[in-house]
Amino acid sequence: MSVKYLIGAVFETALKVLVLAAVIMFVFRASVTAYDFGYRVFADRPVSSSEGRTITIGIAEDADIMDIAKMLKERGLIADEKLFVVQEFLSAYHNEILPGIYDLSTNMTAEQMLEVMSTPVKETEDAASE
Repeated sequence: MSVKYLIGAVFETALKVLVLAAVIMFVFRASVTAYDFGYRVFADRPVSSSEGRTITIGIAEDADIMDIAKMLKERGLIADEKLFVVQEFLSAYHNEILPGIYDLSTNMTAEQMLEVMSTPVKETEDAASE
């Protein structure tokens, strides 16, 4: 056995161990991140568990779900807009959000916000005529 062969074998083994360790770390971190995201999709929690603040938002006719999610995050009603988009996709209110003005609270879950935004709002004229 020559010294060059021995050094090459040690270097090759060390390199394989490092690559294997990197792959294991990547798979572990990706798994933990995916599990956390999946858990948060179904363990719907409000931003505030106390009384909360009521915030009025307006949804335009041409607003898509990502625009709505970004607005809700900017207003402090949700913590993660990508999570909200997935929750809307998986909910019974998928593609049911109606344009209008809504009062939402920081102690509402995403499901409750979707329910409110999917319920038709009576106009003031309709309420006055009844």
